[in-house]
This record gives sequence, C-alpha cells and structure tokens, in this order.
Amino acid sequence: MAYNSLQDFVQVLERQGELRRINYPVKAELEITEIADRVMKNNGPALLFENVPGKQIPVLINAFGSQKRMALALGVDDVEEVAGEVQKLVQTRPPRSFSDKLHLLSDLLKLAGIPPKIISDGECQQIIHRQPDLSLLPVLTCWPGDAGPFITLPMVFSKDPGKGTRNVGLYRMQVFDSRTTGMHWHLHKVGARHYQHQKEQSGRMDLAVCLGGDPAMIYAATAPLPDQIDEILFTGFLRKKGVRLVKGVTVDVEVPANSDIVIEGYVDPAEPLRREGPFGDHTGFYSLADDYPVFHVTCITQKEHPIYPTTIVGRPPMEDAYMGKATERIFLPLLRLTFPEIVDMNLPVHGVFHNLAIISIKKEYPAHARKIMHALWGMGQMMFTKILVIVDHDVNVHDLSEVTWVTGNHIDPQRDTVIVEGPVDVLDHAAPVLGYGSKIGIDATRKWRSEGFDREWPEVIVMDENTKNYIDSIWQKLGI
Repeated sequence: MAYNSLQDFVQVLERQGELRRINYPVKAELEITEIADRVMKNNGPALLFENVPGKQIPVLINAFGSQKRMALALGVDDVEEVAGEVQKLVQTRPPRSFSDKLHLLSDLLKLAGIPPKIISDGECQQIIHRQPDLSLLPVLTCWPGDAGPFITLPMVFSKDPGKGTRNVGLYRMQVFDSRTTGMHWHLHKVGARHYQHQKEQSGRMDLAVCLGGDPAMIYAATAPLPDQIDEILFTGFLRKKGVRLVKGVTVDVEVPANSDIVIEGYVDPAEPLRREGPFGDHTGFYSLADDYPVFHVTCITQKEHPIYPTTIVGRPPMEDAYMGKATERIFLPLLRLTFPEIVDMNLPVHGVFHNLAIISIKKEYPAHARKIMHALWGMGQMMFTKILVIVDHDVNVHDLSEVTWVTGNHIDPQRDTVIVEGPVDVLDHAAPVLGYGSKIGIDATRKWRSEGFDREWPEVIVMDENTKNYIDSIWQKLGI
C-alpha cells in the first residue's frame, strides 16, 4: 500500500485505534517529550499534538512506535512480509527455462525498485516562504541538557558532486537561529562523504531537508542500504509504486512531491564548522558537543495543511526501537545472501543496536563462529557492533534467557573471546577516542574436538517424548 500523504497515514492510524489527538496546549520545549516518553515506555499510541502554543502546525510523534504501526507504515500486516519479499527476490535458484529467466529479470527489477517520476509541481510547494524563518516549525527541545531545539526526523537529500548520485539520510539538525542549523553528519555516513567530495572541489553544496510525506520514505532514510541502492528506489520497492519527485525552488535537488515541509539550503565546505550539541541520544546518554557543518536555509516550502513529524530518543525502549527491529528483519535475507550459514539475528533493543548483536549459525567447520565475527565487522554499519555473540542454529536468539543460559555455559572466556580494534560508533562515549575503540566477539557455539576441545560435550537435559505425552494426557486430572 502506498500512502499519498502523511495525512493518509494518520487517518489509517486513527481508524485502527493507534492514534490519540491531544487538544490540550502542550509546549514543544520539554513537555511533548515528557508525555511521549511516558507513552512510549508503556506501549502507547501515536500522538498528534494539535495545540502547540505559538505554532500553527500540529506535531506527530510515536507514529512508528509499535510493531503494528511499523507494519502499517510500510503498508503490510507484518514486517516479516517485506522480509519475505526480499528473501524471494534474492533466492539464487538458476533459471531452467526462458520463462524462468523472464521471472528472474522481473524479480531483479523489483529488487532495484520502481523508478521515480519527475513532475513539474507538487503539493509540498503549495506555500513558498522565500524569506524563510525556522521559528514557524514546532521543533522540539527534547531534554533539559540539550543545546537547543533539534529537528529529529529530517530526510536530508544530497548529491555526490562528482558522480551526481543521490543520498537520503536521517541526520539530526540543531536549530541555531531562524536561518541556520547544524548538520550532524557522522564520519562514516554517505552525506558526510558527499560533503568531503564537495570540499575537494569548490562552491556550496545544495541540500533539501524533507519532513513528512509517505512514512515508507521516512523509514528508507534510516535504512542501512548499500551505496549502490538509491533510497528513492528502495521506497518504490517498499510502497510498490514510484515516488513522485519535484525540483526544489532554490536548490538543484529533487524532493518527494508529497512532503509536508521542505527546508531548502546549502552547506559551504569553505566555512568554519560550528559547535553542535549536547543532545540526549538513543544510547540513553547525552552525546557530547562537537563541530559540524552549518546548514543555511534559503527557502521553506510546505503543504497548505502540513503535519510536523518528529521523534525523541533516549533510554530505550523508544519509538526508534521498532524502526531498528524492522531493519533487523528486512535486511536479514540480504545478510544471508552473503552468509548463508546465518540462521537468525537479534539486535536487542536495550543494546541500542550497535552495542550488541546475537547471531545464530549453522556451524560447518572449526572456528566458523570466528569467521562470522570478522566478516560482520567488515560489513557496513555492522562494523560498529561492540559485542557479537555467536550461538548454534538451534538457539532462539530472541529469547534472551536462553541466550544467557547458553552463553554462560558454553564459553571458556580465555578460549572463546576475540578482542579486536577498529571503528566504533561516534556515539560510543566509552571509546578511548572518538570513533575508534575495541570490540569483543564471543563464540558461544558447542565446541568440537577439531577445535582443540578434547573433553566430551554434555547433552542438554530434555525429558523423553513418551513421558511428556503421558503427562500431557493426564494433566487435567492432576488438578494443577
């Protein structure tokens, strides 16, 4: 299902009983955060704040904050449906006939996504503010220690100045004043790479920051896509319909026509960086202040009746947990394409995704677990994973009590741990220096004699089937 607008998604949420409208006046400074945090921690609904003092635009928050709402955002009943579609597309059965080849070609085109359509004007430009003022937006000041208000759900559209390839990323933006913000590009992000490429040339780098529109586009901006996959094409794959794009008013950037709000502007690599932060981050701690590029606003366009989508992050569980778990399920088939021995994975919510990953594998040879550790540390955003736990295929990685039981029993710490150094998430405040530190791998698989284990590995305690079946048959008679 493709949503024509964020308003369409809001209506679906409301019909499903997944949204509450708040008419009582609530400030964007801290108050919305406190309400939303309580609701998120108690598995509550999406919230639409319709009375934000001093602002004309309503605020939508927690729209992705449950498994059901995350699925609704992608137009499915369950996120596993999307994972199943990806799995079907990446299956590598060789075609046996011409018909099979045609089906394979069709599937590959689907995986590439449905191309966008360029149109001459869009609803995102119904109102054009050529003298832009960011104060018209109900930007949240989330936490008491934040350096100011932050735009937390922006889709930042950039182009590589050499190749012309597009990137859409979700990068927080601290509002400095009515026409400037920070652009929080981490070292390893594609947007930061585009900025560095622009720095090697000359001139400003046009950007467009989109808010709202189809929720599938918002999710795609968060997805850890390979560089060669365009977020716009991936959105077309998710929504089964191409994205309509319109060129910006003051920038040479194309944006989704159904965006609620578009902030156009530029960064100038010749300009000094500016101190940004602190910010209450998804780790549950404040990320420290650092220097980032300044984004200069040249124009703001909007729908006649826009909605301002936002989110808050902090100590989990939060709304972002469900977006992260969707990524875990959707991208598992792509991970298996490279590593077919991987059975399942779990990125626990309280591990804030880059701190802990649990992987089950079908072990086939000595030191297989170590091979997987090093391979995953060499892949995209998995390189940031601080703790990797590898278990056997028959362990339920989503049952943390089982994982704890198996890990505690299966490891000899000296033999079964691997510590390496390398890139870590820049939000890792325990790292000795920014973006560089150590990671640990734990091999919690059963040990084989061919791995140097010369003792007998014990059997798990399990009752025999005959006894279990007999007790099942008399259970009600026991009165327990």
